[in-house]
Amino acid sequence: MVSTAVIGAGFSGIGMTVALRRAGHTDVTVYERGPDVGGVWRDNTYPGAACDVASHLYSFSFAPEGRWSKRFAEQFEIQAYLKRVADDFGVTPLVRFGHDVTDASWNGSQWTLTFADGTTALHDVVIAACGQLSRPAYPDVPGLEDFAGTAFHSARWDHECDLTGRRVVVLGTGASAIQFVPEIAKQAAHVTLVQRSAPYVMAKPDRTYGPAVKAALARFPLLLKADRLRTFLINEPRSLGFNTDPRLIAGHHRKFLRHLEQQVPDPALRAALTPTEPMGCKRVLQSNDWYPALCRPNVSVVTQAVSRVVPEGIVTADGVTHRADTIVLGTGFTATDLLAPMRVAARGRSLTQAWEAGAEAYLGSAVAGFPNLFLLYGPNTNLGHNSIILMLESQFRWVTQAMAHIPKGGSVEVRPDVQARFNSWLQKRLARTVFAQGCRSWYLTADGRNTQNWPGTTLDFRRRTRRLNPSVLDVRQSSLVDA
Repeated sequence: MVSTAVIGAGFSGIGMTVALRRAGHTDVTVYERGPDVGGVWRDNTYPGAACDVASHLYSFSFAPEGRWSKRFAEQFEIQAYLKRVADDFGVTPLVRFGHDVTDASWNGSQWTLTFADGTTALHDVVIAACGQLSRPAYPDVPGLEDFAGTAFHSARWDHECDLTGRRVVVLGTGASAIQFVPEIAKQAAHVTLVQRSAPYVMAKPDRTYGPAVKAALARFPLLLKADRLRTFLINEPRSLGFNTDPRLIAGHHRKFLRHLEQQVPDPALRAALTPTEPMGCKRVLQSNDWYPALCRPNVSVVTQAVSRVVPEGIVTADGVTHRADTIVLGTGFTATDLLAPMRVAARGRSLTQAWEAGAEAYLGSAVAGFPNLFLLYGPNTNLGHNSIILMLESQFRWVTQAMAHIPKGGSVEVRPDVQARFNSWLQKRLARTVFAQGCRSWYLTADGRNTQNWPGTTLDFRRRTRRLNPSVLDVRQSSLVDA
């Protein structure tokens, strides 16, 4: 039996570990840099943090949950769910908390992991479950270090900082900002929102689950399965608009315009909040209180770019100084820098070198030239239309099958020609999607290559990963060829 290291204890790492145990793998160690399981749902504790995928579907198929308080669960509930799954399925005892992997090197027969404290560990297989949204992105704005007040990123929320009566500047209008801005606007003296580009924000079909609904879901598991299926069937066809013919998004665009007009009566503000880019080329967001918050008298929307930060606040491109006591950075994550800052190397080549033109893998799960290394939520597995858990569970199946082909003392890796053909098809397919319509987003590298999104349905990805074709693998019986 191979010795396996899983790096990360979020959705990916927990689910993969359960799959490995079910497949009979007993030598599994999970390395987690934080003090608890949960990944992004442990780290993102900003006010209003919640999921934008209905929770009956944003959960494992092998661990259905009917105790959610709302259709779109909040951060603390998702974190509690992951802790329960880790406990119930025997994952927690396998996790080594406070182990930050800084280096993974293939020595010819095994992977040597090096941790931040200088200690090391040897494993036959490494499964990177680090996720795409684990490292905050900080804006390159001159003078940020000179700010006299308090500044922090939304993913590292400073709960010691009381925003009551304070002047707050928020940089960014992404998925996090649309959740925390309405909350902090209730207590701050004034919120200045700096908007680089207006996002599409749809109405969120949220609702509370009362005791009767929870009891029914607990008593009749088929009801939970039915709601999960219903949510899937509502979401999945949206792939056609994102990935096949962007004109099919027209109906959603009309719904967005009605939502915006109903919630923002001021024509000038509504014009500032109307996106100029095609719908779907950036993440489409959901909120019922974003636009009402921006209509509050203590909130102002600034569309000028930030030129610099000064001790008393920010200066925008028009020369105006916006005073602030606190700056909150809602500037997202370094999603395209997959696995960074961890260094991964095999046969004299680093993953950074292999991905010089942008991250790529086969089915987002394996990289040619890197034996016994697997990725979860890897390149081009992100979705714009459905639950990422569906993609992860497909990967669990494929990775487990690939590991079954590892010979004793040997290795497996995807063949270079297979990976090249797959990514050639992938990029041609992505060029026809809404993501390629010219807007700037976290889906794209600096030179415009989409390394994030899957250009199809989750059903297509499931079909491609359902049964591994052994011919895609380079199976090496002896590790001597790597020495």
